[in-house]
Amino acid sequence: MATSKLLVTAAIAALSVMGYGLRIGYQRRSKVNRLRKQGMAMPPWSWLFGHLKVLQSQLNGAPPDANVYWAMRDLAVEHADTEVFLMDFWPMFTPVLMISDPEMSLQVSNQYNLPKPESQHKSMAPIVGGPSLISMNDTDWKYWRSLLNPGFSASAMADLVPSVVDTVALFCERLRQKVGSPAFRLDDLTMDLSMDVITKVTLDTDLHTQRREHPLAHALRTIIAWHSFWDPRVLLNPLRPLVQWYYGRIMDSLIRAEIAKRFEELKEKLATADPKGTKNKSVISLALNDYVAGRRQKGEVEAKDLKLDDAFSRIAANQIRLFLFAGNDSTSCAIVYAYHLLSRHPDVLADLQAEHDAIFGPVEETASKLKNEPALLNKCKQTLAVIKETLRLYPPAASMREGKLGVSLTDKNGNIYPTDGLEATIMHHSVHRNPRFWPRPEEFLPQRWLVGPGHELYNPPNNGSYRPFELGPRNCIGQTLIYNEIRIVLVMTLRSFRIQPAYDEWDAMQRRSEGVLTKLARKCGLKGEVPKTHRGERAYQTTNTGARPADGYPCTVSALK
Repeated sequence: MATSKLLVTAAIAALSVMGYGLRIGYQRRSKVNRLRKQGMAMPPWSWLFGHLKVLQSQLNGAPPDANVYWAMRDLAVEHADTEVFLMDFWPMFTPVLMISDPEMSLQVSNQYNLPKPESQHKSMAPIVGGPSLISMNDTDWKYWRSLLNPGFSASAMADLVPSVVDTVALFCERLRQKVGSPAFRLDDLTMDLSMDVITKVTLDTDLHTQRREHPLAHALRTIIAWHSFWDPRVLLNPLRPLVQWYYGRIMDSLIRAEIAKRFEELKEKLATADPKGTKNKSVISLALNDYVAGRRQKGEVEAKDLKLDDAFSRIAANQIRLFLFAGNDSTSCAIVYAYHLLSRHPDVLADLQAEHDAIFGPVEETASKLKNEPALLNKCKQTLAVIKETLRLYPPAASMREGKLGVSLTDKNGNIYPTDGLEATIMHHSVHRNPRFWPRPEEFLPQRWLVGPGHELYNPPNNGSYRPFELGPRNCIGQTLIYNEIRIVLVMTLRSFRIQPAYDEWDAMQRRSEGVLTKLARKCGLKGEVPKTHRGERAYQTTNTGARPADGYPCTVSALK
């Protein structure tokens, strides 16, 4: 009898869940159908699949790890008349307006400053641990942004240039060790480099990841390896939550220990009235200075009375995890793609080498000049143009916002798009290649950043068409650091090393290392060839976070000087 009751209860529960899902699904589909009937731009739609089959058809024939951005890019071209279209991905995601119009993008990010959606908080939580700048809204976001801004200011970043130079010097040493060696993954080296830079800048600690993998770096990379923002094959893996939770605990423990150290150092300096010591330069140190100042205004005057609030420490750790992720993954990718584009355009590479000769003199003096005169970076105008053009062609992400009741967007034709119940995604890949704003949009043309009005390549600034770091109040807090880091890397390496892609060699190496069963399956026709190029590009952007290059960008290095 008890078993029968249990089965009945389970059946009722299952039917209730199924009924609830069907009701929600019908409501979502009905809303999209109403919008379709009202004329909202969207691809062919079905009640059963929404636009999931459309997305699948766009991905057919592409490598399984090719980034979904390119499928969206094709759809953006098909909707060039509106430069916005609706995609219905339920039950995976809320229906979303996909935007490739720079002017409409400014409505989202600047005019209305639409909030970050709950879906972004959920998707980022395994990486950052909880609330952070990327998902916070309103008062919480304003408080933490103001607290962290000083650590990323232009003056703070200039003060940290010598530390970045030392870290890049080790990267140069590792490149020199690779001279003459078989193909290797450049992404591995740049990831180590960027991890060491971002931990120095944010935590005032050196992980020495370029010497050996640190537990903090290993934990972050494991979380990322088990993560995807959209791929159901990854998201539905039953082990994923457990693995990410375990390594998230490791990250929290290590980061909060460092925050506690910086706090105790600050207390000691305050207790000894050390005027030089109370203004450390790392992001967390500057944030703690302001945090302590606020606490002391509330009556905790004596240094011995100062205590680090647990809630503050927990959210501060989330912010650091966000910086480690963004500063490591995205910066690393940008460095790799800069080398990739320069290998394809030797004339541009020669221009940069000449610029570095003129500004820094002999190669062996470059590091010391950078340390003594960080402002020299601002003279590297052609170098900055190459970086900007790299980020235009290979932006690391898109920007997601949540619609609001009463807020509607307007496309270039004057059509109105209500946002209530929808999300809005600014597709940086498509915005950056919008032919209305970018002459010859598919070409790598760094000179477009150096010409003035009247030139055929000129694109006026502030029109919303360039946004790798987003625009508006919620722009990337670390963009100055990223520009500085990549400039320093290029300045210190382009006159010493020649980096060339080596995909053919890499593919041959992988084929030779295949196991017996794989070779047999291939010989029997049971294992086919996986596409290795996407739109003619072997170094295509993948689904890996940060849109990292395929296979980690295999390359070879030769010495120039």
